[in-house]
Amino acid sequence: MRTAARAAGFTRSCEERTGALLAALAAARPGGRVLELGTGVGEGTAWLLDGLDGAARLVTVERDETVQAVAREHLGSDPRVTFVAGDAGAWLEDVDGEPFDLVFADTWPGKFTHLERALRLVAPGGTYLIDDLDPQPDWPEEHADAVRRLLADLEERKDFRSVRLAWASGLLMAVRVAGP
Repeated sequence: MRTAARAAGFTRSCEERTGALLAALAAARPGGRVLELGTGVGEGTAWLLDGLDGAARLVTVERDETVQAVAREHLGSDPRVTFVAGDAGAWLEDVDGEPFDLVFADTWPGKFTHLERALRLVAPGGTYLIDDLDPQPDWPEEHADAVRRLLADLEERKDFRSVRLAWASGLLMAVRVAGP
């Protein structure tokens, strides 16, 4: 998949340590429902599928159909995964149904936009994970402020317990409090 990512010019694949965490979090939810916002070429998707058991289900959303085609080619035969081609923000606005045990927001919608919609989809006791929080050389100047605001918002919430993980690309994991 990395070779296909390079060939497609895709440079934002899931970092290996983040992937290992995704697999562990997915494995912790037998029969779980998992949502990935930002399929990319599917490296994160592959890590999630590696952790999921046979009864679990994964929905992954990507607006760039050309990029997602790489993931579909490599992972599309797995019956546990449903690929959605479309804007994750619009999808978040329209989705209705059962909450997810794990939400991995690896794109702007669900992280910097549509945050409340994404958080409402996390089941009690479920996990919300975001990455790419450490400064990158190609960040626009205003992006650092957006990250600071996002982190402050998540860390102040009473309905989630969150922890920053200062490794990989910079992570935050938040667990929805189950109960009052």
